[in-house]
Formats: sequence, structure tokens, C-alpha cells
Amino acid sequence: MAATVRRQKPRRLACWALMTVLLADLLALSDTLAVMSVDLGSESMKVAIVKPGVPMEIVLNKESRRKTPVTVTLKENERFFGDSAASMAIKNPKATLRYFQHLLGKQENNPHVALYKARFPEHELGFDPQRQTVYFQISPQLQFSPEEVLSMLLNYSRSLAEDFAEQPIKDAVITVPAFFNQAERRAVLQAARMAGLKVLQLINDNTATALSYGVFRRKDINSTAQNIMFYDMGSGSTVCTIVTYQTVKTKDAGIQPQLQIRGVGFDRTLGGLEMELRLREHLARLFNEQRKGQRAKDVRENPRAMAKLLREANRLKTVLSANADHMAQIEGLMDDVDFKAKVTRAEFEELCADLFERVPGPVQQALQSAEMKLDEIEQVILVGGATRVPKVQEVLLKAVGKEELGKNINADEAAAMGAVYQAAALSKAFKVKPFVVRDAVIYPILVEFTREVEEETGVRSLKHNKRVLFSRMGPYPQRKVITFNRYSHDFNFHINYGDLGFLGPEDLRVFGSQNLTTVKLKGVGESFKKYPDYESKGIKAHFNLDESGVLSLDRVESVFETLVEDSPEEESTLTKLGNTISSLFGGGSTPDTKENGTDTVQEEEEGPAEGSKDEPGEQAELKEEAEAPAEDTSSPPPPEAKGAAAPEGEKAAEKDGGDKPEAQKPVVCRTLLSRFGF
Repeated sequence: MAATVRRQKPRRLACWALMTVLLADLLALSDTLAVMSVDLGSESMKVAIVKPGVPMEIVLNKESRRKTPVTVTLKENERFFGDSAASMAIKNPKATLRYFQHLLGKQENNPHVALYKARFPEHELGFDPQRQTVYFQISPQLQFSPEEVLSMLLNYSRSLAEDFAEQPIKDAVITVPAFFNQAERRAVLQAARMAGLKVLQLINDNTATALSYGVFRRKDINSTAQNIMFYDMGSGSTVCTIVTYQTVKTKDAGIQPQLQIRGVGFDRTLGGLEMELRLREHLARLFNEQRKGQRAKDVRENPRAMAKLLREANRLKTVLSANADHMAQIEGLMDDVDFKAKVTRAEFEELCADLFERVPGPVQQALQSAEMKLDEIEQVILVGGATRVPKVQEVLLKAVGKEELGKNINADEAAAMGAVYQAAALSKAFKVKPFVVRDAVIYPILVEFTREVEEETGVRSLKHNKRVLFSRMGPYPQRKVITFNRYSHDFNFHINYGDLGFLGPEDLRVFGSQNLTTVKLKGVGESFKKYPDYESKGIKAHFNLDESGVLSLDRVESVFETLVEDSPEEESTLTKLGNTISSLFGGGSTPDTKENGTDTVQEEEEGPAEGSKDEPGEQAELKEEAEAPAEDTSSPPPPEAKGAAAPEGEKAAEKDGGDKPEAQKPVVCRTLLSRFGF
């Protein structure tokens, strides 16, 4: 018996060792389960987390507040964030940075850079010749780009979340304004990388708000489409969004609720900050008038005094939203002189009269992009702190023609809660109820290229072609592939924004360059020499517009095909038997069967330029190469969109069905091409 015990003892030790390792792995996994979201507003940010046992909770900062000022104070040897930095704005206004997100992805000649200098003259902005962007010159030895400042703030937000969750956090979903273009989105991603965050998704703040609204009203969503308008006026900008809610049949989860962004309108500079700046200017004028006969300096020349006035203007705007008048008062505003003045709501509304006239603008833009009328909108819901101004509500109510405006959503925290729900859905550590989200492309993207063509007279000329990759208000994420089938040598093509006619002249200047990049392909000629006996299937460029709305060129390849003899006698008996059984039970393939059921894969071949007559052999061909996901079946893909083919979907494109003899089998060869510029 003792011998038996001795034989089992090593086994017991091995089992205990294995259990110890598994337990250690589980403990390590539990330390990284939490995910976070950051609702990055112009004036303040909200951070939310999800962890086991804590579903969707707003993080409290060190002052036990649910929102934190987006403010950073930078000194030689120390940094302050949030409320601590906001309190330093009076003592050291030059080193205290606010509203720096307005400079993300902006070149020096951008109108928003000049506007920032006019609003905050205490900040010295330098020019980076390499990046063609600006940076903050805090001191001769201290300078930071807007992306670096944002990365510091994101790192601070992560520390708040980790303290609240009591475990490390790396995965995050960050909200961005819906009108952010490619440069601005890439700037936010760069800042997140510098902060050590793994960004699961950049979600548009209007989409996050709509998701939060839908998640908490899941039972009210049915097969009948409901059109809801969200009017979001924050501190820095205004965005109006039309969202359609309804249940759809999904491939994996059955019938589930879905939100689809149908229309978006925006005003980049209409918000609470501009109202506060108008009030600050009014208070500065009143203070100067009170000291007119004392040969005193203009208060506008004193950065500390102007910082005090801006803080008082912020308080005054909030109080006047609930009161007809209020007394503005600042102790020791400048030169130990106190300031006191009465301001009425009527005076405030007169100061901002032109701003209130712009309130209906985003509504009209959203309706136009959605191709809808106001009577199709069931409800208009207010979001954002600036919508609490009574005059804003009055003008908006008149513009939409409704009996009342919806206020049944947390205007400050809805985006943060929607973003953290999305973070939990994207994380592998949590399982949430599916909610299909179909976001929309705001700025169309196209490919332009030029090549030589031979006309009937034998004269060769250059022909300019445009192909739309992602159309306006088309859904994303999605992949597309465009085929260039008239090239046998190295060439270039341009990736540009499409028609931006819906933007006004000022918005176009703020938007910046419409050229995203120029791609230079190398090795095309060599690939043709490598496969001289093969038939060319064109040069295929694979594009991806991911969940964050960021465009990338995955790869460019030269594709060739040839036919080889495939003798039927070589097929084994087992293979024949398997194919027969499969066809008997419905498993055989049919000509209409799609190979890839997970991606919407489309392919468009190079064709005539927009507006030109089709030439023989140049007619554009649009193919559905893979079955669209069930949740995407509620609306067809946008017209003229160039499909992005996943590798599996590509195989379906290159298969010509019944055109090939049964005894021949196509063989496809691909050569990756070198590219520069993307």
C-alpha cells in the first residue's frame, strides 16, 4: 500500500502544479478585464468603466466629480490636470492649455489656428516645418504639440479609471466629433498611442449618444422604423443627427435592435464657448468704462484678468439660463480693483443674436443629407450643456415645429455611457446583448488616376478618371477593392475627398487639403515579366475604412491567372462520394453561392471618367462578391462604391463560373507591389 501511495504522489504534485498555473492565469486575466471610455468634450471629459460586478459606471475624479475639465497646466518640473489645472488658469494663464483639441490635425494657415490665437492671445503658437502644424511654446525650453498635450490628458483619464476600478486598464473607446476628418482622427489615435492606450474604436459622439439612448430603450424598438433627431450643442460645436431605430434579423444572433445614422449636420464653432467669449468681452467693456477717467490700462491686455472674466462669464451664462438677471462680481479683477455689474438675460441674448440665428442650420443639413422631411421625425432630443440656454431651445423648437423638445436623456453623460457599452461589446472579456450600429461616412472618398488612351484618329491623349470608394452617408466599417486593368507599367494614383459641396466656404477652408495622399506603385512592369504566359486580372488595391472611420490601404497586388489541365479521372472515389452526399443534403455549391459570408465585398474595375462616354471594353463593372451581413440588409450599398474584397471574396471575383471548361482549373498568382505615400 505504501508503494501505491509513492506512485501517486508525483501525479498529485503535477495536478497541484497545473491548478496553480491555471489559477495564476485566471488571476492575471481578471486584472485586465476592465475597459474604459473617454467622452472627450471641448470643455470637459467624462470617463466611464466596465468591470466584473460594475456595469457601466461613470468614474469620479479626485474631487469626487463626475466630469473633469479638459485643462492641462505645464510647468518646468510639474504638470496639473483637470480641476487642479483649471484653478491654475488664473495664476498662470500662459501655461494653462484649454480647447487644444481645436488644433488637432490643423496646419498653420488653417482659419481655426487664427481663431484660437484671437480667442486665447496669451498662448504662443510655434510652427513645426516638418509636420506643417503648430505647437505650444510654453517657454524657450518647453514646447508641446496638441497631440502631446492630449496624450497627457488621456493618460490622466486612464489613471482616474484605474484608481476607480482598482486594476490596470489598457483598452478604451474614445469619442470624437462626427465632423472630424482623417487628419483629426489620426491625431487622436496618435495621442492615444503615446498615452499607452489600446483604442478599440474611435466612436462618433453622436453615435455614442444614440447607442446609449437605444440600449436603455431596447424594449421600445420594433420592426417599425423610428426616426429620432439628436441636437447636440456642446461647448465648442453643434451636431444634429437623425437616427433610425428598428429591429433587424442578424445572421448570428437572430432579431436584434439596430441604429442607423441617416443624416448629420454640424457647425464647428457654434457652442457655449462662443457665448462665454461674447459675455467676457461685454464684461471687459463694462470694467473699462467704470475706470475710464482713471487713465487705467485696458483690461484686455492683462491675461490674468481676462482669465478671471472668462470664468465669471461661464458662471454668468449658467445662472442666466434660470434667471432673468444676475450680478457679475469679481474681487480684485485688476490692480486690486473690484468689479461688479448687473447683466440681464435680454442683454445676453442680444450679444449672441447672430449665434442663435445659426441654431437651425445643422437641422437643415441633417435633413438634406438624410433626404427626409421634418414630419418624418418622431422626436427631437436635446444633448449637450449649451442646449440649456432658453433662447437656444426657443429657436430650435420653432425650427423643428414640434410641440416640445425631448429632455429624457442625460445630456452630459449619454455619450460616455454609449461609448463604454461599445467598449464592453468589443472587448473579449464581456458578453453584452447585441445592438447593431451602422455609422455613416460624412466625407466621401474617391480615387483619381490618369492614363494614356488612343483615340480613333490614332492620337494618344491623357484621360482623367475618378472612382468613388466610399460615398457620403454610406455605412462603415467596410472594405473595398478597386481594379486597375489598363496598366502594365509603374503608375501613380491619388486618394482624395469627394464632392464637398455640402460644406460652406468657411468650412472648406477649415477642412484643409482635399488630397489625402498620392500612392506611387513600383514593380508593375516586373510582375508582367515574371508571368508572361498568364492572363492579367489587373492591379488590385485593397482599401479599408475601419470602425474608427480611418482609411487605410491594406495592400496592392498584381493578379494573374492561367488554366491548367485537371483530369476528372484524377478525382478520388472518396471525393466523388463526398460531393454526391453533400449535394443530396443541400451542401453542394450553386452558381449563386457566395464564398464569404462575413464581409460586404465589392469590386469595381477601372472604367470611364465621370461624365464621359463609355469606350469599348471600358465599361465599369460592379460585382457583389460576397454575401452582405444580415444586419446590413436593411439598405443597399451606396451607388458607385468601389467594393473592398477580402482575400476570400477575391477568389469569388476571379472565378468565372460556367465560362471555364470542366477539364481545366484556374490558377491565380499574386505579386505584392511596392508602394509609397500611404
